[in-house]
Amino acid sequence: MKIFLLGGTKDSVNIIEHVKSNYDAYILTTTTTEYGAKLALEGGSDETIARPLLKDEIIRIFTEGNFDILIDATHPFAEHITQTSASIAEELNIPYIRFERPTTNLENVDTTRIHYVNSFDDAGKLIESDFPEGNVMHFAGANTMEEVLKYVSTERFYPRILKVASSIEKCEKLDVDSDHIIPMKGAASKEENIDLIEKYGASVMITKESGEIGGVIEKIEAANEKDIAIIMIQRPKIDGLNKNDIVSNLDELDIKLKNFF
Repeated sequence: MKIFLLGGTKDSVNIIEHVKSNYDAYILTTTTTEYGAKLALEGGSDETIARPLLKDEIIRIFTEGNFDILIDATHPFAEHITQTSASIAEELNIPYIRFERPTTNLENVDTTRIHYVNSFDDAGKLIESDFPEGNVMHFAGANTMEEVLKYVSTERFYPRILKVASSIEKCEKLDVDSDHIIPMKGAASKEENIDLIEKYGASVMITKESGEIGGVIEKIEAANEKDIAIIMIQRPKIDGLNKNDIVSNLDELDIKLKNFF
């Protein structure tokens, strides 16, 4: 069995480890960064491609490599690639699985400091109008900074990003001081988040609703303890997906995969 895996997330690494431990499978993982590819290889992926791929490239690699199944385990906010992968599967009439991490269970979490918005543009506007004082910690990746910085001064802005060339270049382009960059190495603990809030004098934290695996609860608990606001960007609703193709855990993935082994 040859699996074409759209990865770059902790979910995708978990899938690689699980599949390689339980099935006779060859896995090609695509990621947008060298760091993501490194994690995929460490997880057991047989091969990686570490750059964004256009639709035509995915189709060519899939067909020329005689892959059997396409699994999309990209981030919940990677709306474009998920729509693209679903359309590829439909065009080629190939088996397709979308691994969609569950939303965060906030049943026993104090959510009174959370302000929900639908975009990073809205997040920037909200900070400009309601939180004009104190610093802003941006826990949502380098690709989302520009929308916020239309409304927020770089003097107040502290992004937590992977210290890779592409992210550093984005910071330089947007005039974000290198001293403001918070290096990211996976999800932070509550205590680590508290330390960052204190160190940078933050009054606001921006994050995505990226699920528990993305450290959302630890961010909320830290913000609650330090009494600062959280601006949470809600997940996009992705059109074009068949609900029967979506799984949200490894047990559900197994049920799908066993149809092919």
